[in-house]
Amino acid sequence: MRAVRLICGTLGLALLALAGCDHAPGKPGAGPEVIDPGQVTDFEALFGQNCAGCHGEQGKGGAALALNDPVYLAIVDDATLRKVSSHGIPGTAMSAFARSAGGMLTDEQINILVSGIRSRWANPNVLQGATPPPYASTTPGNAQHGAEVFSTYCASCHGPAGRGGAKASSIVDGSFLALVPDQELRTLVIVGRPELGAPDWRNNVPGRPMSPQEISDVVAWLAAQRPARPGQPYPGAEKKAGETR
Repeated sequence: MRAVRLICGTLGLALLALAGCDHAPGKPGAGPEVIDPGQVTDFEALFGQNCAGCHGEQGKGGAALALNDPVYLAIVDDATLRKVSSHGIPGTAMSAFARSAGGMLTDEQINILVSGIRSRWANPNVLQGATPPPYASTTPGNAQHGAEVFSTYCASCHGPAGRGGAKASSIVDGSFLALVPDQELRTLVIVGRPELGAPDWRNNVPGRPMSPQEISDVVAWLAAQRPARPGQPYPGAEKKAGETR
């Protein structure tokens, strides 16, 4: 009988010891499991972690073009949104986000972002019957005529030569143009920057929307102002012989 009691007591102590392992010093407590980043399917989480840093918390108000802009979403299709999100825009701050292009997001996550942007921020009635210019140019622009277009539609804000005016900053700054490709210039001309007070293609001159050709021409003029070697010293900045600065 004594042996039986000894065995039972030993087993009891062993069970208590095992139960106490759940509270052993240094053992992590119960908590949520870490989710594989590739398994995140919530739009808010994906947008906040990957897009908000440049495009703003709610898709606007950031340094980059607003995605929470119904006019922009009226001229760009889902295939373009998916392509830019996946592969980025080479030579700009817009990097590739798809895993297939060196990013961190799966194709499913890219699709969630595109469909979420469209469902939350698009407005099919935003253009009120207007016919928007095509997102991409269908004809080459004429830079010479573009100078006249700029004078008519843009100079009142950006100044006669585009170097800045009372209402807007320089649009021909070499550093800016070096970072913004022609397609993005075209997009900016069409949709404007409403969060900064810049109107879209319909409202630069009241009652006189820009034509698709005028948009192509002014983009050609802007592109012609792009420096051949961005980042090089500005003219006159070279130190002369014997000069100290």
